[in-house]
Amino acid sequence: MTRCIIHADLDAFFASVEQFDNPDLRGRPVVVGGAPEARGVVAAASYEARAYGVHSAMPMRTALSLCPQAVRVSPRFQRYADMSRRVMDIFRQVTPLVEQISLDEAFLDVSEGIGEGRSAEEVASTLKERVRREVGLTVSVGVASSKSVAKIASGLNKPDGLTVVPPGSEREFLAPLPVQSLWGVGPKTAERLAGDYITTIGELAGQSEEWARRRFGARGVYFLSLARGIDDSAVIVEHERKSVSTETTFPRDVDDPKALEASLRELAENTARRLRGSGLRGRTIRLKLRLADFTTFTRQATIASPTDAEEVILAEASRLLARELHVGRRFRLLGVGVSNFREGETESQPSLFRLG
Repeated sequence: MTRCIIHADLDAFFASVEQFDNPDLRGRPVVVGGAPEARGVVAAASYEARAYGVHSAMPMRTALSLCPQAVRVSPRFQRYADMSRRVMDIFRQVTPLVEQISLDEAFLDVSEGIGEGRSAEEVASTLKERVRREVGLTVSVGVASSKSVAKIASGLNKPDGLTVVPPGSEREFLAPLPVQSLWGVGPKTAERLAGDYITTIGELAGQSEEWARRRFGARGVYFLSLARGIDDSAVIVEHERKSVSTETTFPRDVDDPKALEASLRELAENTARRLRGSGLRGRTIRLKLRLADFTTFTRQATIASPTDAEEVILAEASRLLARELHVGRRFRLLGVGVSNFREGETESQPSLFRLG
């Protein structure tokens, strides 16, 4: 049986949710992220904003200079998580074989649902229509015999795209695309390949395994397989979440312990809320710190019992922070995270502290 993999990617997800919830924003350039005066960055940009060169991870100050008429909206992560859950529920009604990669992205193995008069394109079209009708968002979909090709296909005709790569045509489909389209080929790898006059996936696919191993080791052989459309990686139904965290970048570098503690409390509260929303509890509390000179490091501690309690997280994070408060040391960023989750540890843990 030929595999049939769908990669579904919600279009400009955070911005689309904001436009869905607020009709006045529809058709307007929308950027989701922190305030420019607080060194905010773009978490998502609507396609109207992208037309001006705005993209995610861009400093908000830069985004608003490129598109002064853009409407900036502060992120509402709980709302995005709720909408994501609704979309993923639809995916799981289509097939139990769903690998969620992020809030807005998933792989579906629909191999069993193809045949007997039902094509891959029909399954994908039905999926798109259900998301539009039941959730109010658009999703771009790629359909192929492998995860890597399906992912590339989903990005070609955004927004609201549907691209099907028939079995046997993978190498032909990939050949004209830039090498950066392949999984794992970042700017540095692309630059090395360009030094060998290789800029397209087809040019990479034509190289020998000996050359690939000599240039990149085992990773090179993997790149070569992907370039030839060969990828048998499975859709992993349970994708383990490693950590839950929140962080903030200060408008100005901070050295006041009281101000740092106030920020730490808010971060602990947000992290605890996200843990409870995901039904997770963890034993390792991690503190992320960035100094005024951009030096970034983490400190962590492991507690006896898994927790999702704000006061427990705050107590450990405060203890870790106290060790880093030296005279003259100023902080640019502060983050709090929880990891080391335990299976079955999803019930609320009683607080170790009593209030009032």
